[in-house]
Amino acid sequence: MVDVRYQTEFTLYPYQKVTEQDAPAPVRHPVAIIGGGPVGMGMALDLGLKNIPCVVLDDHDGVGTGSRAICFAKRTLEICDRLGACDPMVDKGVIWSVGKVFRENRQIYEFNLLPEDGHKHPAFINLQQPYFEKYLVERIHEVQARGTPIEIRGRNRVQALEIRDDHAALAIDTPDGPYEMEADWLIACDGARSAIRGLMGLSFEGRVFEDNFLICDVRMKADFPTERRFWFNPPFNPGQSVLLHKQPDDIWRIDFQLGRDIDRQAVVRPGFYEPRVNAMLEGVKWTPEWVSVYTFQCASMEKYRHGRVFFAGDSAHQVSPFGARGCNGGMQDVDNLAWKLALVIEGKAGDALLDSYHTERKHGAEENIMNSSRTTDFMTPRTGIAKLFRESVLDLVEHTPAMRPLVNSGRLSVPCTYDGSPLNGPDAPGLPRRTRPGSTLADAPVEGGWLIDRTGGTFRLLAIGCAAETVEANGITARVLDVAATDVIRSRYLGRARQAIYLIRPDQIIAARWTGFDADAVASAIKHATAG
Repeated sequence: MVDVRYQTEFTLYPYQKVTEQDAPAPVRHPVAIIGGGPVGMGMALDLGLKNIPCVVLDDHDGVGTGSRAICFAKRTLEICDRLGACDPMVDKGVIWSVGKVFRENRQIYEFNLLPEDGHKHPAFINLQQPYFEKYLVERIHEVQARGTPIEIRGRNRVQALEIRDDHAALAIDTPDGPYEMEADWLIACDGARSAIRGLMGLSFEGRVFEDNFLICDVRMKADFPTERRFWFNPPFNPGQSVLLHKQPDDIWRIDFQLGRDIDRQAVVRPGFYEPRVNAMLEGVKWTPEWVSVYTFQCASMEKYRHGRVFFAGDSAHQVSPFGARGCNGGMQDVDNLAWKLALVIEGKAGDALLDSYHTERKHGAEENIMNSSRTTDFMTPRTGIAKLFRESVLDLVEHTPAMRPLVNSGRLSVPCTYDGSPLNGPDAPGLPRRTRPGSTLADAPVEGGWLIDRTGGTFRLLAIGCAAETVEANGITARVLDVAATDVIRSRYLGRARQAIYLIRPDQIIAARWTGFDADAVASAIKHATAG
């Protein structure tokens, strides 16, 4: 990454010496989280709200610079809402659901990412990553004041790591010198250049492609609508693609695809990017806020769990920027791991449950990588046949609706379905496929609010059109949420059935479903969903 101008950096957790640094022996912590980005802070907040003590170690003292991730999907907003951090994000962010695709300078296609009503949250908001991180940290500070066991240590850099049978031992450097600490569990959320991955001698597998993008954040007053705009082969970036997004504070994000072989120093100079931006904006006055080159790859670690060490976010998997699957996928890692680790620490589930984190989230990462790879193949075809296919689709899409699903300017982030997960329980026939076991809860309006607000954090039983009772199994309680069979609920949860019972996991994933209540069957499904 090469920056030519920096946005404001928020210093949120300045370095402070702790008494532990002078302790005669290393202090043991239940959970240590390495990395203070969105995934690390989200993980700390989720665990802390479950009353699991954790400490975040970050080698800086606040959020980074530049817009970086900007598109936050509906599922991420639902997760942040459960954590109590969503409202300022939506208030600050730019809400959008419509995308338009251009070929050269002509619009050929338009799509809506949330065409149906009955959801609390929008399809996407655009919000610079520094603000997203800031609101997570502010929420942590808020719950810290109430005694929630989360600690953030800025400018604490992990220098060495030893994995032992029952804990991880860390050597940490600070402005006041080194110290050592121990952790029962270690979660690496330290990004694409993960120090923990390097210290453990681990690497990525399956490198699919690499590409370079010039990211230009510009400040301007413009009448462009609030939508995603994507160009194939525009005159202001011939032979490549361009993406335009509106951000808060009159900042607009422009992504210029550059290809593989570039001079990284030359492309961040005004002489390279100014003519392109001027040609694109056609007379609109603008000033640069942040210009950077990013090199992206599609890659994944072979395993996301290594004994007492877990990898999440970019430290575990990476994808291209088109599709907004990076940070959104990382927040789904948080959603998946936190409840499982909490149950194991509390003694309510066995160690095998933690293996399902790798199983489920590797499935999600592979889906993201597949979609990102297909996007790249379509955007920059590497063979004559691939280019012929791309050009033929673009020729037809304007007048042939059936071709529209083939246009690939970035399949935008949606939560994957954990088909085949070892945690999935029974699935009754005749119920809608969209809410099968392994699927994310489909939000809907319910009496007094939203379905998404009535679930999450614990196991719940969703009862539609029939009576049910609280079920307890292995110390885990699933209380009943009675929901009226409105047209929306019927469409999303009943289909042809007259009644249904759904078991919802703490991460709002559907674990099992039936067309009638059976306490023993529910108890068995809870045991299955927590056994791994």
